[in-house]
Amino acid sequence: MRTTADEPTIDTSPSPGDEVKTTTCYMCACRCGIKVWLADGKIRYIQGNPAHPVNQGVLCAKGSAGIMQHYSPARLHKPLLRVGERGSGEFREIEWEEALQIAAGWLKPIRERNPDELAFFTGRDQSQALTGWWAQQFGTVNYAAHGGFCSVNMAAGGLYTLGGSFWEFGEPDWENARYLMLWGVAEDHDSNPIKLGLGKLKGHGAKIVAVNPVRSGYGAIADEWIGIRPGTDGLFAFALAHELLKADRIDLDYLVRYTNAHWLVVRNPGGADDGLFVRDADGKPQCFDKTDGAPADANRIDVSPAVVGEYVLADGRTAIPVFHLVAERYLDPQYAPDAVSERCGIPADTIRRIARELAEAAFDNPVTLPIAWTDAHGREHAQMVGRPVAMHAMRGISAHSNGFHTCRALHLLQLLLGAVDTPGSFRYQPPFPKPIAPPNRPGKTRQANGALDAAPLGFVHAPEDLLVDADGNPRRIDHAFSWAYPLSAHGMMHTVIRNAWAGDPYRIDTLLMFMANMSWNSAMNTTETIGWLTDKDADGAYRIPHIIYADAYASEMVAYADLVLPDTTYLERFDAISILDRPISDADGASDAIRHPVLDPATQAEGRDVRGFQSVLLDIGARLGLPGMVEADGTPKYRDYADYIVRHERAPGVGLLAGWRGEHGEHHAKGAPNPDQLQRYIDNGGFWRSEIPENARYFKMANRSYLDWAHRMGFLGHAEPIVLQLYSETLQKFRLAALGHGERQPPAQHRERVAAYFDPLPIWYEPFEGAQVADVAHDFPLSAVTQRPMFMYHSWGSQNAWLRQITARNYLYLHPDTGARHGIADEDWISVTSHLGTITVQARFARNTQPDTVWTWNAIGKRKGAWRLGKDAPEGRKGFLLNHLISDITPRGDYANADPVTGQAAWFDLRVRIAKVEAPADTTDAARESQPQFAALPMGEADNAPLRYGAGFRRAREDGKP
Repeated sequence: MRTTADEPTIDTSPSPGDEVKTTTCYMCACRCGIKVWLADGKIRYIQGNPAHPVNQGVLCAKGSAGIMQHYSPARLHKPLLRVGERGSGEFREIEWEEALQIAAGWLKPIRERNPDELAFFTGRDQSQALTGWWAQQFGTVNYAAHGGFCSVNMAAGGLYTLGGSFWEFGEPDWENARYLMLWGVAEDHDSNPIKLGLGKLKGHGAKIVAVNPVRSGYGAIADEWIGIRPGTDGLFAFALAHELLKADRIDLDYLVRYTNAHWLVVRNPGGADDGLFVRDADGKPQCFDKTDGAPADANRIDVSPAVVGEYVLADGRTAIPVFHLVAERYLDPQYAPDAVSERCGIPADTIRRIARELAEAAFDNPVTLPIAWTDAHGREHAQMVGRPVAMHAMRGISAHSNGFHTCRALHLLQLLLGAVDTPGSFRYQPPFPKPIAPPNRPGKTRQANGALDAAPLGFVHAPEDLLVDADGNPRRIDHAFSWAYPLSAHGMMHTVIRNAWAGDPYRIDTLLMFMANMSWNSAMNTTETIGWLTDKDADGAYRIPHIIYADAYASEMVAYADLVLPDTTYLERFDAISILDRPISDADGASDAIRHPVLDPATQAEGRDVRGFQSVLLDIGARLGLPGMVEADGTPKYRDYADYIVRHERAPGVGLLAGWRGEHGEHHAKGAPNPDQLQRYIDNGGFWRSEIPENARYFKMANRSYLDWAHRMGFLGHAEPIVLQLYSETLQKFRLAALGHGERQPPAQHRERVAAYFDPLPIWYEPFEGAQVADVAHDFPLSAVTQRPMFMYHSWGSQNAWLRQITARNYLYLHPDTGARHGIADEDWISVTSHLGTITVQARFARNTQPDTVWTWNAIGKRKGAWRLGKDAPEGRKGFLLNHLISDITPRGDYANADPVTGQAAWFDLRVRIAKVEAPADTTDAARESQPQFAALPMGEADNAPLRYGAGFRRAREDGKP
């Protein structure tokens, strides 16, 4: 209370603390700006940073609960060396020097002998620009990031079609869209920007349509929910395209200006050139010019290209335009609304209506912005005219074995509407769009210094880019970039443990993992995965000899490591949220950011001796003498990760951070290292942003101002326009190889698969689990999926004391009609069975689900003893995972349970049946537990006293202290 000369006044805005620091949140992938208030060296309050471009001050429950993430009882305190059997949780604490010597001692002979014996896989890591570079310098091809089981279908589907994609590479035009379709969007990624955007759409009366088997979060506020059957989104998209084509409600001018719709395709069944583009002697794609009656450069602006018809070339070959193929395929009656309605679970009339609404929004109500611009060919435009139909998609469509083509189907639909990077539509975020396909190919050759010629992950352009041996067998332990999964741009983290255990294609020595809970909620087939981690050969040695694991918390995976490297919390570390990595740009500007220590673990008087994994990785690299990590005299090149962020250059003038480069911080995007760069970020709220010029913000793929700006910024190697690819010649090259053409051809066992799924136009096929299980409709009639709750993010959040108060256990949710069909009442205990196995869980009715689908929250269930939860924690007793039911291989057992194009894990293909189970004789609540249960991990338990963080602050105030 304050007093004035007249009367006392109440302070309605007391300071939350005595000091505030700005940094970047790490409670999900959103990477919002936060202000962290401190008092007496402890966190008092976390709030959103209003100046930050990502969240503009908005903060969710996860971000606010970062206090309890930092003060979690589950934090690891010191390096650990296993002394008991794997999985026993028996360790001894060791000092960092011993831990680093052990790690380097295991890795040094591997690099000298065969670097591929190291498999380095990172989970929810946000420093892949470093970890991928480190793997390249070590020389192992066996590096991957979590995207292979999370988002590679989304990324690859977009990057091979648009040069960008949904997810973190683009966003709807929140200001100008009049119709938004959300496809399979949960609430865990990019949540605060989406919430801000949805508020804008609601404010100006746009219609929001949510396509998802489950109505939660964003779907709950949508104007219309379409409860689709899982895995059929591509069929729905094709039916919409069918209706648009039939009604001639497409943007043909857009297609010819910005896509390859008019490019000529050779039609020569059985020939080596069948399905390839017609090109001139200089390799330029050709169209048929109706004015001259002859082929011409497809990128000339003074041609009148044909988009339908069959044409005989001068050499006698026949060719047809891409658009002709599009119309030929999607006008087929098999894609009519009446034909797909039953399989999708959507009334045919609804499909027809949605198609009409899309057309009306796009063509009857275009958005015009009074902004003059010049296209890449020099044509001047007085204004920007756009189609105000926007789409956004996420894991719900991606995590299927048909997900790559489903992503491409949505992009096809956008392109037909002329709704990519126009006012009101989907918009690219810098550094996208990229050339199609992006130029960086996966590294495959070791140089004289032992490093790979390129980073281990990249984009395959043709069969010669695959990582296979002379016989066509995989070179990588996860089989990424092989004939089985050629376009696996993020790697295949979900296959590494089985393959390492099986020695397929060879045995590895060390598995190094960071933030990847692969013995629990990040594993398909969890029970067998635990077995593979602990299995021994005939000589009594572990089949995976060494496992090094880094994490900040005592997750389930810690128990299966031989050496544990304790990471810091995100409030104790430096991080670079880099444009070279997972960008945080928006459609109007390029952005990057940092984290910096708002707390120093050495000063917390908690007995913790932890180090940021990135700094540890650089230390190990220096001990190994890896290229780029040591000076000429062998001393470490970088003091720690913060030093690396500032001084490392990927190319001259290009580093992890784009802001305040140059000796005095006078340059942006490109410039020499600036010793004070991190402080400049700290002084600016932890982020940097560069606005795109106003006349460059739309039509980025063909906007001269944008292309020149992106080239200057280093985002593009050249400023040439990017032609969007309705038809993918890259995919056709693989199909031709499978049909026996070219120098690189797949082994016999892969030919039929490659020919079937490498269609240059998007296709739909039944997800593998539904297609390969005999009589699936009878034996496993229900689809089962997980949703990501807005208030948690994987197992990080579901161990957080504050977030657990929202949900401390999960149920299997089903529609009441589904319960009635199966004789199940609300809150009955039921068995859930897939072709792999059975779990026992408690059911709960929810009308927000499609009646042929059951679902649950992801990653709530915990193994007893993990995360230092109490022994009776609901997460361990009643919580559960669907992972126990999800096979890591197809029902036929011939391939990974994954998309055949990209290797994306097919988490959502799961099919199940349900049945009521009888109650035990002891009907008390304590007698019921979900099944399966595993032996508790002796990783240490929290005491049962309530966590009352902040109570001490209140007592201090009551005692009159600040």
